[in-house]
Amino acid sequence: MAERRRVNWKPFALVGVLVALMVLAKVLDLGERLVPVRNWIESLGAFGPVAFCGLYIVAGVAMVPGIALTVGAGALFGAVWGSIYVSIGSTVGSAASFLVARYVARDSVSSWLSQSPKFRHLDDMTERHGAMIVAITRLVPIFPYNLLNYGYGLTKVRFATYVFWSWLCMIPATVLYVVGADALFTGMRDGEIPWALLGALAIIAALTFFIVRTARRRLKEVEA
Repeated sequence: MAERRRVNWKPFALVGVLVALMVLAKVLDLGERLVPVRNWIESLGAFGPVAFCGLYIVAGVAMVPGIALTVGAGALFGAVWGSIYVSIGSTVGSAASFLVARYVARDSVSSWLSQSPKFRHLDDMTERHGAMIVAITRLVPIFPYNLLNYGYGLTKVRFATYVFWSWLCMIPATVLYVVGADALFTGMRDGEIPWALLGALAIIAALTFFIVRTARRRLKEVEA
């Protein structure tokens, strides 16, 4: 019962933190400082989103954490387009890392990851369960995002299977972060709390936590 109560409170805690950050940002007048950056991106026209997606892809291949870019997408492009651009960048970056590990630098990546008991366990589960393991590990952060991209290139999972389930199962976290960033930036820019965005964020957070919890339970069943 205690565990269930703790999980259910997480979406509301996230919304509370965002409200507190909006108040702090208003006091520090951070919204005015972000507007020029957004205007500069918009001034690039069609090249702005292309440049952002390209940067996200390069960061993924270079194993640079993409959380800053994910949050930045919400502030720069808004909830809808920001989620779309992050989804494109993260999926293509994951696919590129997979192909590098499988066809370009297989020996180097293999020698690097073969020392990890976790990776050997992942390889074994992927061989037996395929797409289901790709989906679960994208939902449950057992391995770092960038490490997982290269690791799957060494497994027997099909490229199309990997790309599809990676794209699909990265969407919940992507939307959660981007909508949260959009709510924060909108509050800073307009000087008021964006209740509609916060309501959407609470719903998305609750659904995401439910999906992740279900995936964790399924993972335990598979490991057993």
